[in-house]
Amino acid sequence: MKQVYILVFVLVFIGCKKDPPSPPGKVALVFPEQNSECTTGESINDTQSQVEFRWNASPNTDTYVVRVTNLNTNTTEPVTISATSVRLTLEKGGLYSWNVTSENSQVTETTTSDTWRFYNAGAQTTYPPFPAQILFPGSGETVLKDINNEITLDWSGADIDNDIASFEVYFSTTSPPQTLVNTQRSSTQHRVSVTSRTTYFWRIVTVDTEGNSSDSGVFDFKVD
Repeated sequence: MKQVYILVFVLVFIGCKKDPPSPPGKVALVFPEQNSECTTGESINDTQSQVEFRWNASPNTDTYVVRVTNLNTNTTEPVTISATSVRLTLEKGGLYSWNVTSENSQVTETTTSDTWRFYNAGAQTTYPPFPAQILFPGSGETVLKDINNEITLDWSGADIDNDIASFEVYFSTTSPPQTLVNTQRSSTQHRVSVTSRTTYFWRIVTVDTEGNSSDSGVFDFKVD
């Protein structure tokens, strides 16, 4: 009989044991849209407007941390909120990126959304291209060369005006790389020769038909 009581106690204990809290889910961004011009901002003065940021709710989330970065000044102002929208004041004509991090007070793990970029509408009628997004190799990566002692640099480009004229590929063993190794008219890949146990630096300058340009920034990688 004693064994029966023990078995019942164990079963009750197991049945009452709570599952561990789940980490927060990933947010789906809604607005401002990726690689777009945001024209819906409410004008505050000659230089600023207020823009509403929106995203879909994520599961197991208590709060959201919205990070909007002015890519012209490289400044970020995080805002913590429990709602799924927030209105922020931005510079007119500014280039911005934004993402949202989901938080759950019961766990230390967080989840960050994709990062989107946009221009906040200003007085200008044309915009520089968005800085190229580096796909491979990323900063800090260690890569393997192929049998021809080469690797392929890979990136993506976008422009509101859809008038990208070329991509300038800068590549060298010094930072920042000043050696222009190729000018691509349409392709977003370029093969380069590399040596083992060497660190390389690269960047992409995107140029449009108006002569406007943007710089991806410098990325480094090591060849194994």
